[in-house]
Amino acid sequence: MNESETLLKLVQEHLDEFCSTQRQDFAAISDDLAPLVDYTQSLLVGGKRFRALFCYWSWVGHLPVSPAQSSQQKALSAEAMVGIASSLEMFHSAALVHDDLLDQSDTRRGQPAVHKRFETLHASSGWAGSNERFGVAGSVLVGDLMLGWSSEIFGTALLSAPTSEVSAACRDEFSRMRVEVMAGQYLDVVEENAAITRPVEDAVGRANNVILYKSAKYSIEAPLLIGAAFAGANPGQLRQLSEFGVPLGMAFQLRDDVLGVFGDPAITGKPAGDDLREGKRTVLVGYTRSSLSNSVGKLFDEMLSSRALTNEQVGFLQQTIIGSGALEKVERTITELANQAMEALNRITLEPQAMAHLKSMAEKVINRQA
Repeated sequence: MNESETLLKLVQEHLDEFCSTQRQDFAAISDDLAPLVDYTQSLLVGGKRFRALFCYWSWVGHLPVSPAQSSQQKALSAEAMVGIASSLEMFHSAALVHDDLLDQSDTRRGQPAVHKRFETLHASSGWAGSNERFGVAGSVLVGDLMLGWSSEIFGTALLSAPTSEVSAACRDEFSRMRVEVMAGQYLDVVEENAAITRPVEDAVGRANNVILYKSAKYSIEAPLLIGAAFAGANPGQLRQLSEFGVPLGMAFQLRDDVLGVFGDPAITGKPAGDDLREGKRTVLVGYTRSSLSNSVGKLFDEMLSSRALTNEQVGFLQQTIIGSGALEKVERTITELANQAMEALNRITLEPQAMAHLKSMAEKVINRQA
């Protein structure tokens, strides 16, 4: 088992143990609370774990060559890093719960989304009221609970920070990440509802702003900065990481947007064209919309806003995107951003093993199929 595999094993064990403790605490209150933990834990199994890995290898890469720490202190720092990585995965899962609800997405990793699980629970239990409203309420509460738990795990890990300055730097990065994700998520909701009233020529810029704050920064940049901050990195080193992490995060999300329209359901775990059914105003859509005539553009907008597309309509939108040249533009942009990120990474002085792992993960992010 290599070092990355060991980390992910420890992260999974940490999350499982945390959920087991919460399950016991909830059982003392009421058996009705069991689904809150069960649905949380099921979402915490598997996944790509990019955030945990970027955080860990950034930490390793910035550790002092001859740290003035005892072996016991080093062991405590390594254990704390597992907690920090686990908190990032908990935060990511919380964001997925809320995102699936806001997008009305029925599946996640080939399984029912959390709000759909609550709908099924309501229906199978024969309770009064609306299945859908119960699903909304349950998923909002689970997402909020997971956000709180991510902060709890993060705070506990920082008790082993080598200095108070390191702890404060990590908290600043974590707090910034949380705020930026919420800002980006709201901008995404606004764009889905207001895009048809706004200038078409600004669509790509608005979509880029959404993905920067909703996904790119918290997926790559924030984990890098938190890991480096825990190693005691200075402001200059953190700026260098941002120069690497931001373009890579943008490429990461643009690839996700392509997969959301053209991905293989057997690999992505979501229906073909799912982003189109959810009416997402991505960069891919922005490029398409800006190239269409007024009449075709109006039809495109109406279909994208319907939220009830047939397979034939999805196929029409896919072909319109390809025919407009938008897919080619996004693929070219992904390549440009990837090159920018790799050039920035090569300018950073890192421990050799960490550098090799960060390069390998960057390539996986860019070329992923799910």
